[in-house]
Amino acid sequence: MWACVPRVDGDPMFSALLSGAEPGEADGVWILEVEGAVETRQAYLRNTPILRTEIRNADGAAVEILDFCPRYRHHGRQYRPLAFVRMVRPLSGAPRIRMRLRPVMKYGERRCYETVGSNHIRYVGEAVTLRLTTDAPVSHVAAERAFRLEEPIGFFLGPDEGLEADVSTTTQRMLRETTDYWRGWVRTLTVPLEWQEAVIRAAITLKLCAYEETGAIVAALTTSIPEHEADDGGGRNWDYRYCWLRDAYYVVQALNRLGAADMLENYLGYLRNLVDQANRGDMKPSAIRPEQRELPGLDLPTAASGKAGHVQPVYGVGLEPVLTEWIAPHLPGYRGIGPVRVGNQAHEHLQHDVYGQIVLSTVQAFFDERLLRPATVDDFRALEPIGERAFELHDEPDASLWEFRGREAVHTYSSVMCWAACDRLGNAAARLGLAERAAYWNARAADIRSTIETRAWNAQEGRFAATFDGDELDASLLQLVDVRFLPADDPRMQATMAAVERGLRRGPYMLRYAIPDDFGLPKTAFNFCTFWLIEALHLSGRTEEARKLFEEMLERRTAAGLLSEDMALDGQELWGNYPQTYSLVGLINCANLLSKSWQSIR
Repeated sequence: MWACVPRVDGDPMFSALLSGAEPGEADGVWILEVEGAVETRQAYLRNTPILRTEIRNADGAAVEILDFCPRYRHHGRQYRPLAFVRMVRPLSGAPRIRMRLRPVMKYGERRCYETVGSNHIRYVGEAVTLRLTTDAPVSHVAAERAFRLEEPIGFFLGPDEGLEADVSTTTQRMLRETTDYWRGWVRTLTVPLEWQEAVIRAAITLKLCAYEETGAIVAALTTSIPEHEADDGGGRNWDYRYCWLRDAYYVVQALNRLGAADMLENYLGYLRNLVDQANRGDMKPSAIRPEQRELPGLDLPTAASGKAGHVQPVYGVGLEPVLTEWIAPHLPGYRGIGPVRVGNQAHEHLQHDVYGQIVLSTVQAFFDERLLRPATVDDFRALEPIGERAFELHDEPDASLWEFRGREAVHTYSSVMCWAACDRLGNAAARLGLAERAAYWNARAADIRSTIETRAWNAQEGRFAATFDGDELDASLLQLVDVRFLPADDPRMQATMAAVERGLRRGPYMLRYAIPDDFGLPKTAFNFCTFWLIEALHLSGRTEEARKLFEEMLERRTAAGLLSEDMALDGQELWGNYPQTYSLVGLINCANLLSKSWQSIR
């Protein structure tokens, strides 16, 4: 179990996922046990993120549990409180249940303080106090005492305030309106004919990875799920609960292909604020969030640029530039594999591809007539310093999209994204009728293209390399087609695709790269790269092979229909943070690319 408060990057009140303890013994849990349970089945209600669990015991007694976070329109605005709803009802027999509700604080250091009222229990944490309101016997819940379930009961764990009506009526209404909200949103999507259920589940989950107050999109909802089993001491454990501009670009790109304009519009608000701060040179260490001030191992970084147009690869969901990385000492880690990291040192990196991702995410707003707020000339002027930085840095070394911590080089992917920034600014200028600026940015894009075609091309190997004047391979070279740097039928691209497949494919799956990094050689495949391979196979005319591999990836999803970041090379286990936006983006993109047309059945 895993849930953070008051934000997705906050202190986990429910941290059992990283506690290393058995569920019945762990703190940081909210468990409902059925005495004598022999069978458990789970599934989401159709086209919603509402989880239904059915538990049966040996006597045939059965319990249904519905878990969800309320979300719907209320008083003219989106109602999405920090709250968790659990509805429990007997389906058959006379089941006996036990509730274990043990929220924790300060990353597992101790349980929250409890105060008990007549029909509620308050859990006082470090930054947030939550109140459990229920029509179940409060003393049974507080004592974790088993009791007979004879009628439906409701639990509302949310803000420390009373409910307007009785809990059963309130939770029933919340269930109905939350269901209506999600099914209404799904109806707005333009889905492919095939694999609709998988695509819809991925889209819902990507929407859940957005912090809607600011428009930020996090890379994943968890921290420190290791990239592979710890047979060498571990260490590949990262905190992904932040907004990487690269990951967010891929998310809005995938959701755009489904017609989800609301996600794009909200994220563009986040980007406009970020660009404003970057252009003022404000993106440097400023304030630490209050709940971080007394955390162990916290130091302010010393490296940050105040230069106009400078952009970090990652920010907090509230645009915080400081994401200082430290180790949580009271959480052993997933399966005991530590460390559990909070924050991410990547905020200090130079990763030059981010300039392209800002422009690529924004340029649609200059053309899309659906948007409530189309982009303006002022927005274009604000983007130009981003383009200038892209041009300035396109042939400078960086840590790459793979965030190497121990080395730098001029990475082809980063340079191509800098080219894309200038190229798309040219498109936006032309759309606005700014002929002089269009010529200016098209010329800059041409200059970068010439540099890439000269320095990233390895004549001896007859293909592009991952670094300038080098011979390395990495899977990001497959993205030269998606960003329209080269067409798929260009002989140079075909040779590069073939080389990447030979060098990085391991059975059905793909590595990011096959050279040692800060922790040695990679030991798991990267799911997003496998989806890139599927796209490349299709574009190379190997569509049946691509479809077969796509079906293989669908079979590797969890029972919830989701994917994490990494895959064991034998395909038997998922690793890495979960659910991972990259992987779900790949699923959506490949389904759109490979599906039969709706015209085939109309």
